[in-house]
Amino acid sequence: MIVGLGPGSLGLLTLETWDLLAAADLVLLRTAKHPTVDGLKERGVSFVSYDDVYDAQPTFDAVYDFIARDCLAKVEKGQKVVYAVPGSPLVAEKTVSLIRLLAAERNIAVKIAPGMSFLEVLYVRLGVDPAAGMTILDSIDLAVLRDKPSTGLVVTQIYSRQVASEAKLSLMEWYADDDEIIVARNLGLPGEEVRKIPLYELDRLPVIDHLTSVYVPPGQAGPGQFELSPVIDIMARLRAPGGCLWDIEQTHRSLRRYLVEEVYEVLEAIDLKSAGQLCEELGDLLLQIVFHARIAEECGDFTMQEVIDGVAAKLVRRHPHVFGDVTVQDAGEVVLNWEQIKQQEKGHERPSVLDGIPPELPGLMKACKLQIKAAKVGFDWDNIAPVWEKIEEEIAELKTAIESGDTEAMEGELGDILFAVVNLARFLKVDAEIALNVTNSKFKRRFVHMEAAVGEKGLNWEQLTLAELDQLWDEAKLAEG
Repeated sequence: MIVGLGPGSLGLLTLETWDLLAAADLVLLRTAKHPTVDGLKERGVSFVSYDDVYDAQPTFDAVYDFIARDCLAKVEKGQKVVYAVPGSPLVAEKTVSLIRLLAAERNIAVKIAPGMSFLEVLYVRLGVDPAAGMTILDSIDLAVLRDKPSTGLVVTQIYSRQVASEAKLSLMEWYADDDEIIVARNLGLPGEEVRKIPLYELDRLPVIDHLTSVYVPPGQAGPGQFELSPVIDIMARLRAPGGCLWDIEQTHRSLRRYLVEEVYEVLEAIDLKSAGQLCEELGDLLLQIVFHARIAEECGDFTMQEVIDGVAAKLVRRHPHVFGDVTVQDAGEVVLNWEQIKQQEKGHERPSVLDGIPPELPGLMKACKLQIKAAKVGFDWDNIAPVWEKIEEEIAELKTAIESGDTEAMEGELGDILFAVVNLARFLKVDAEIALNVTNSKFKRRFVHMEAAVGEKGLNWEQLTLAELDQLWDEAKLAEG
């Protein structure tokens, strides 16, 4: 039988646990360093503790393994054993986990009596509801913590200054030095302490003992880190039953137009050189990514964490000159390495050199990507002169199509001109899509200026001649400087 001695005073021990302790042939304590033990002595309960094992064994794992095996060895000898641990048997008790595992292998029945842990007292003192999420770790497990908990974090077994120092260093991997933590000591006992301190002061406390624990509140960004959880949690709530009806109805396909719109709004903010607008638009774009990831998670396809992990791994793979032993001379070699690695990764999926270009891309952007991919295998001119010749050739062919009155031919030849102009932009190292968007924005600004001028002068658009409109346009150009 395994029981818990509760979080502190004898009054927090359950009646069932007391009856089991009183009736046992042999009471084994993981440690006698617990406030309840004096009460057991006063009431005539004899026991044997494993405190000496902590000094005899080289590591905590060895201590826990010895205790588990020794307990079961005594049971196998026919003794009626009650093994007692601080707090609750199933809260941060590795020996209990080991005993259950070894007992299952040996077909030994193990019963566990419910017990009150220090956590119940801690929740009351902190005023937190564990249903909102809580991560509970033994201090020795902090060193192998892979990710920063998204919930509040309780760290138990901070029993010495050295352990506090090691715990502090581990926590500083995920939290800022001055992030606020709460230290709880002697919970439920005389001299109870619950105090807020900055993380860096953890190992400087005047008293640290086996009844010391730490609580780290959720939502602290940490050293140079940021949290995606707020927007992820909000999106999950919007998509949940009782959430937003519009958000619930959306699919990957229905959101496509919004994703494209947000990308262009980011580009507009960049062109306007507006930091505030760019910050806002990047947030809107991030929202679309979180939205798609949430839909995928609901379908069991992937999670937002997999999106982040995937791109992080890709960045490491494709930058061997940073994360590996590859040496590069310039940015050109960086691009070459990137493309070679990308081809190795994607080659089996894309039999054609031109594969991998999304069909939904805007026409100018798609044309540029097609040309770049073809150029990688040598299908390209060596200099810009033939590019100009090609544009002139396509213009001549369009004129011929216009003279013939063939609408389909006109469409095809006009497309050829645009494709050739994109090729020119590529040789000039200008992004044709961005260049056109810049011109679109410029046209809009100037036209709005013309509208304002027409209104200020009390003129009527229908009465203005083309020459007068041209003059207003020139005034708009001058106004821009």
